[in-house]
Amino acid sequence: MRVYFDNAATTYPKPQQMIDSMVVYMKNIGCNISRGVYEDAISAEDIVYETREMIAALFNFDLAENVCFTKNITESLNIIIKGLIKENDKVLVSPFEHNAVMRPLNKVKAEIIKLKLNEKCKFDEQDLINQLENEIKAVIVSHSSNVSGDILPIKQIGKLCKEFDVPFIVDSAQTAGVLPIDMKAMYIDCLCFTGHKGLLGPQGMGGFVISEDLIEKVDTFIEGGTGSKSNLEIQPFDMPDKYEAGTQNLPGIYGLNASLKYLEEQGIEAICKKERDLLKYFELGLLDLKSKHNGFEIIGLNDNDNKTAILSLDFKDIDNAVVSHELQSKYKIQNRCGLHCSPSAHKFYNTFPQGTVRFSLGHYNTCKEVDYVLESIKAILNGL
Repeated sequence: MRVYFDNAATTYPKPQQMIDSMVVYMKNIGCNISRGVYEDAISAEDIVYETREMIAALFNFDLAENVCFTKNITESLNIIIKGLIKENDKVLVSPFEHNAVMRPLNKVKAEIIKLKLNEKCKFDEQDLINQLENEIKAVIVSHSSNVSGDILPIKQIGKLCKEFDVPFIVDSAQTAGVLPIDMKAMYIDCLCFTGHKGLLGPQGMGGFVISEDLIEKVDTFIEGGTGSKSNLEIQPFDMPDKYEAGTQNLPGIYGLNASLKYLEEQGIEAICKKERDLLKYFELGLLDLKSKHNGFEIIGLNDNDNKTAILSLDFKDIDNAVVSHELQSKYKIQNRCGLHCSPSAHKFYNTFPQGTVRFSLGHYNTCKEVDYVLESIKAILNGL
């Protein structure tokens, strides 16, 4: 039996219509957009704009032209951070940020301040207010930890950012397509997203949705051809051209277009419920196993309503890497071991430097697969 429990890295399998849509573009269209005015180019342009519209609608944002495509969320975060933050600017982040946030911030030599969270991932409102009063240039947070699945209360954070006129930037790598995200209700100025995880699209697709106010503050990252205002030798400031130089990943956009339609058909709330039901089933099985073996710790909150479908284990009497390797080599269970590109999170959870063995479920997984994983972990523990 082959089991894929690494959906936090990229979801698998993908919807068949996503694959079919990419093939249709590559076999029957194949041309660029915003350059020629022939029928296929205009048809492709329509698909690209429709995809922007669907992204805007998904996140309750009014301006489709402010949806910008990138090759992944890491590029999105780099564009926003390096276009906005300067040396010595104060930036507030959560304690469990991914290196896609931390490395660009360190590159620009920002002063990084971490939001204080308690063991339930709640923050002290007065502490945040004190920080926002202290010349904070921006607040950048992950909606959910890629290590534990714990979810941050971004609506409450965003509301305070709005009150103090501090840009609020959200990394939705683990939540877009899995949890409802409302940019208006959550006071989000820029939402960075990836296409290949919860949105079920292809790798090589990402983007960001940016407010009008923030556009004025975020400089361009890459300049080049856009097919618009070609008489100028400076980057146009029209959206989305300001941030989209060069040829876009059109096969990827076609795939994302189809996967967004699949998500609409299935319903994000239904997907979220299925994943949380699987998570609860898995967690109950692990707790039962732990009561008999006590050979590992479950990292993060014991609260499925405030988690994405991730469970990380820290084994006590055997190296995590050994467990992970045996699960993959002997039982064909695909998981991820290590620091998950998030040393900050592991320091927060006291699992640095050893990391954890991470299992991340998707809506294609089944209870039968969960049972098999539980039996495999049990067999490894019994072999100690």
